[in-house]
Amino acid sequence: MNQLPKDTEFRVSSEHEPRRIDWVNVVGIGFYHAMALLAFVPWLFSWTGVVLTLFGAYVFGTLGINLGYHRLLTHRGYQCPKAVERALVLLAILSFQDTPARWVAVHRRHHEHSDEEPDPHSPIVTFLWAHMGWLFVRPPEMERTQIYPRYAKDILRDPFYRSMEKQTVYLGTIIASWAVFFAAGFAFELATGGTRAEALQFGASVLVWGVFVRTVFVWHLTWSVNSLAHMFGYQTYETGEESRNNFFVALVTNGEGWHNNHHADPRSARHGHRWWEIDVTYLSLRLLSSVGLAWKIAEPNVHRLASVTPATEKTS
Repeated sequence: MNQLPKDTEFRVSSEHEPRRIDWVNVVGIGFYHAMALLAFVPWLFSWTGVVLTLFGAYVFGTLGINLGYHRLLTHRGYQCPKAVERALVLLAILSFQDTPARWVAVHRRHHEHSDEEPDPHSPIVTFLWAHMGWLFVRPPEMERTQIYPRYAKDILRDPFYRSMEKQTVYLGTIIASWAVFFAAGFAFELATGGTRAEALQFGASVLVWGVFVRTVFVWHLTWSVNSLAHMFGYQTYETGEESRNNFFVALVTNGEGWHNNHHADPRSARHGHRWWEIDVTYLSLRLLSSVGLAWKIAEPNVHRLASVTPATEKTS
């Protein structure tokens, strides 16, 4: 992608224009899944790699996607130092879930048109479409020139986020992380007395597990919110669409699965509203707050929630 010029004019696309294949996602998602399958090769297995995957899911998924892209950039549910914001967003970028502006724009559009035809990833089409199919094609109305003016102007005011719209910068940042993971594993093995062959093996293992397996794992966790949490679970609030509170999704995504709560009060940085609706992402934010790295945390808005008709615990 090229950087949007300041004088770009945006036009409404024709409904007769065909959808185009998003080759960056087709190739990227396919490549990552193929590389993740290398984890089944015995030569590349290591328990360190398994730990890296699980720990990385928290660092890049919970801190990067949940706290950075979602609760900070998209909904402005809290404030933090610019350096902390940059760090969280960089973690999200390395999760390969698109640029900050596009991720935010797509998610804001989802909230505006949840489970209606303009929703980018509703299971009213199919489960598979909501989970990942929508990523492979891009209808005219989802082109960045169409959605950025309405949903991401605030994000693009930031030079750092605007720079990520350049494909060389965005993809270059991600590819550079591959080298960092491999080099870290290679150097660690050498430093602890391993041979060059052992260092090569360990570096490759760290790369496969720490980047490709971890990224694919986090992808499916994030995508499960779009699919499972709009089909299965219970509704605490009558929000006029199909969002659900799904215990399993909330467990594996560290709180994102309390999705009906989130749709009832999107700005709130706390998605779990009941004592047993554990939200690890929110608890992580509270930890940052306790050391002065986050403030003005948006709690559930009692007045907003009072205006939402309580659901009769509808489940599906």
